[in-house]
Amino acid sequence: MSKKLAIVILNWNGKNWLEKFLPSVVSFSEYAEIYVIDNLSTDDSVEFTQMQFPTVKIIKNNKNYGFAGGYNEGLKSIEAEYYCLLNSDVEVTENWIEPVLHLFEKDSSISAIQPKILSFNNKKFFEFAGAGGGLIDNLGYPYCRGRIFDKVEEDKGQYDDEIDIFWASGCCFFIRSKDFWEQKGFDERFFAHQEEIDLCWRLINSGKKIFYTGKSTVYHVGGGTLNKQSAQKTYLNIRNNLSMMLKNLPFPRLIGLLFFRLCLDGVAGIYFGLKQGFPHLWAVVRAHFGFYGQAIGTWKRRQQNQKDEFYQTKWLIFKHFLGNK
Repeated sequence: MSKKLAIVILNWNGKNWLEKFLPSVVSFSEYAEIYVIDNLSTDDSVEFTQMQFPTVKIIKNNKNYGFAGGYNEGLKSIEAEYYCLLNSDVEVTENWIEPVLHLFEKDSSISAIQPKILSFNNKKFFEFAGAGGGLIDNLGYPYCRGRIFDKVEEDKGQYDDEIDIFWASGCCFFIRSKDFWEQKGFDERFFAHQEEIDLCWRLINSGKKIFYTGKSTVYHVGGGTLNKQSAQKTYLNIRNNLSMMLKNLPFPRLIGLLFFRLCLDGVAGIYFGLKQGFPHLWAVVRAHFGFYGQAIGTWKRRQQNQKDEFYQTKWLIFKHFLGNK
């Protein structure tokens, strides 16, 4: 079974995370090969891993490629039927792998799977990045079962099911290797943030399924809510979200929706500026120019087929902020 699953952790100066969370991965992943892809760290995390966890294999990238490019580059050296792309700040639990492999082997049309993702710092609650499975609304805003924007739910077993979702979280992202490479991996221009949503969208457009299983649980430290984001994170999220829509939406819907989103982003920029300061307002402006600068290349990456009914709910932002739902 070791060649069937490769658990792959991307690292950049993350010695403290590896020291804290690698023990659980090693303890509860006996049938998998474990890899650390290092994005040219300047701390001693590689040496520490080699010394303390000799069974973990190290792949060294020649520069910091970011999340998307770092995985694309490092995974070229790994042969396995399935990849588990795992953040370094994730604690796994006993029997976390088996339910995922069971789903893969049960249905060959499933390309990617995520487990239940709870907060490491408050284990009764879901975690921001993934929660009970990722969905999207008709305006292209990602959200999760158990997390709407910066609001998270307590885990009361309400998402202990196994269902189709729209996107699987990049913090614990299981995927068939052949599907990953058929889609040419993550879009490296994203650098970080929402690249996993873009990849899942492409998979769905190609006829594949994305799944969630509540029978497997992990705990993620994560970044948290919008008011804790850096301006650079705001920039990447907005730019990448617009690029993702340009790549994956059907053309008739694309034009009107993009225009509407540009208007909403203007309102969001003012809101961010008032609440979080000018750097966040400027990040929204930069994100739009970054999107325009990539637009031709993004258009060239569109697939032949885009599905029109891609969303799970309508007008999420208005229902949440104006309707208090």
